Amino acid sequence: MVSRQRILLIASQPMEFSGLLRFSSRVRKLDWPVEWARSAESDGRQFWMVSNGAGARHAAKATDVALAGCRPEAIVSMGFCGALDPALKIGDIVDGRSSTIVTLDRVARTAEEKAALRAKGAMAVEMEAAGVAERAAHYGIPFFCIKAVTDLAAQSFTVDFNQALRSDGHFATMGILKSASHNPWKAFPELFRLSRSCRIATRSLGEFIAGCRF
Repeated sequence: MVSRQRILLIASQPMEFSGLLRFSSRVRKLDWPVEWARSAESDGRQFWMVSNGAGARHAAKATDVALAGCRPEAIVSMGFCGALDPALKIGDIVDGRSSTIVTLDRVARTAEEKAALRAKGAMAVEMEAAGVAERAAHYGIPFFCIKAVTDLAAQSFTVDFNQALRSDGHFATMGILKSASHNPWKAFPELFRLSRSCRIATRSLGEFIAGCRF
């Protein structure tokens, strides 16, 4: 009898799991000391899904907490990323097995910053994977990074998301709105497009991970 593959998935926010939950059954809330945690089954596999805020530090803590309550065969940092390669489109999957993904402690807001990171060879930028990778290496568990694009390489943000990022790893809604109010005719359509891009990315993530073997 073939045993089920056991996978721990770490993201920054619950929304990033919504696409995968469509392919999951026996979803159960876990009473773990993190923002959000669920167990689920999908296509003969056992998943643990955990989110604990943006940033490598919060992702590392989520990994430690989860490993106190489960024994996975692999750990995956999944979620959203910004494109650095101009060929990437909204919703495209960037797989760390074949692409270089760089982790920053902030949002890469401008096309110029993205171009500088691209010049160093990276395909995409995000905020959590390095923290998860370090803990996976500490425990000797295979690590993977799967991200979906929510903003393009040539795209700059009017809204200063970094000013709105709280110490707990969450973006303050009032901070985002305050920043947007400085240039509302540009910022609010930008936020609407980003929301749509995130919905596309969650679907891509769900479909990819539902069909992926680690």
